[in-house]
Amino acid sequence: MPQLSVMDFIDEHQSTTIEQISLSTIIGSLSYALDLTEGLPAGHSLRSCWIGMHVGQRMGMNCRELSHLYYTILLKDAGCSSNAARLFELYGADERLIKRDFKQVDSDSLMHLGRFVLAHAGVGKSLHERVTRIMNLAQNGDEFATELVATRCERGAGIARQLGFDDEVAAGIRCLDEHWNGNGKPARLQGPLIPLNARIALLSQVVDVFHCAGGMPLAREEVGKRAGSWFDPDVVNAFSEVEKQPGFWKGLTDDGLQQKVSLLEPESRVIRIDECRLDTIAEAFAQVVDAKSPYTYGHSSRVAAYTETVAKAMDIPRTRQRWLRRGALLHDIGKLGVSNAVLDKPGKLDENEWEQIKSHAAHSEQILARMSIFSELSFVAAAHHERLDGKGYPRGLSAERIPLETRIITVADIFDAITADRPYRGPIAVPEAIAIMEKERGTAIDGDCLDALKRSLPELAFR
Repeated sequence: MPQLSVMDFIDEHQSTTIEQISLSTIIGSLSYALDLTEGLPAGHSLRSCWIGMHVGQRMGMNCRELSHLYYTILLKDAGCSSNAARLFELYGADERLIKRDFKQVDSDSLMHLGRFVLAHAGVGKSLHERVTRIMNLAQNGDEFATELVATRCERGAGIARQLGFDDEVAAGIRCLDEHWNGNGKPARLQGPLIPLNARIALLSQVVDVFHCAGGMPLAREEVGKRAGSWFDPDVVNAFSEVEKQPGFWKGLTDDGLQQKVSLLEPESRVIRIDECRLDTIAEAFAQVVDAKSPYTYGHSSRVAAYTETVAKAMDIPRTRQRWLRRGALLHDIGKLGVSNAVLDKPGKLDENEWEQIKSHAAHSEQILARMSIFSELSFVAAAHHERLDGKGYPRGLSAERIPLETRIITVADIFDAITADRPYRGPIAVPEAIAIMEKERGTAIDGDCLDALKRSLPELAFR
């Protein structure tokens, strides 16, 4: 039976329409992946951007400043995956819930911090382990918090620079957790030393978190409580004005929020992407994914390299190799929604944990499908755990429904999974890895793709 190729269904004009897509559309869509990392309701970054852009406009920011604010807020959580493993290591619990719940804690209050640690440290562990973790956090909490915030903010700033944004955007992300009173982190900057886009981004984030938790009254209350301590009074005043405008609060729950947010980007500053920019975006977000766990570090980049090499060995046209490489870079973007308690577990996964692992494929497809340029690629990339015998996930597709492009990513993914370090074992040597894969020929793995991988081994670099 001939192998199905998704490229058969793609209009030949796709490569010419890429320039019609704005950078804000791509980043806005990918921001849903960052929301997963933080354990926050889908659309958090976009809602924060909606809030912040209204505040920035009210404060009279010019087009350049508004553009910096726009991308500061959309990318404010780009570094959050980089501290996930460390957070799990410290608390021994689901770091997504810890991140989510800490967003509602007033870190200026020792009582609030103490309650938070008691509620989250070592949940589900033995009494001895819980007490040990609580004591460690109580004694070293401020040092740990500074470390975690510094890791996140520096990494996020680095991603922004990699994506080609100005230093102002990077600085806004780096200073997101600085507070007006100087009690923030990581540098304890105070007052006007904190970039304005960071001051607005912090307020916007808090407003959305509390609005989701308790509606307008709670959001207003928290802004009032933190005015002059967390928040710049001038930013609070601007927010107090814009939140009275008709449609402001309704906009946060509008189904067309992403489109409305895209219209808030200054028209004179809209950036149209090209093929090279799209490659850079895929590479940057692959790094966001791989930073989540020490056991996935470099995984997406290696899978992309193996995918490209196998595709070349199978005489796939170069334009399709490039297209497929992006899919390989982003194939695991849904793993940002999987807890490190599962990703980094050294033992066997239970049924609930396995279901959480399997959910990443569906998350990947949902995120990528938000972008028209990735609409076809979303299926190809997210189906990399399907098997030819129909026993894969998320759909349990039969062989004839699995495209050739997916089969190539699957071979690359399996090869890297076997040869890389894992929580429960060390890396397996290449000859043994190939022998293991041969046992799955025709059931999980396409034989032609496996043969292409074997022919390509001399070209591949291994750690």
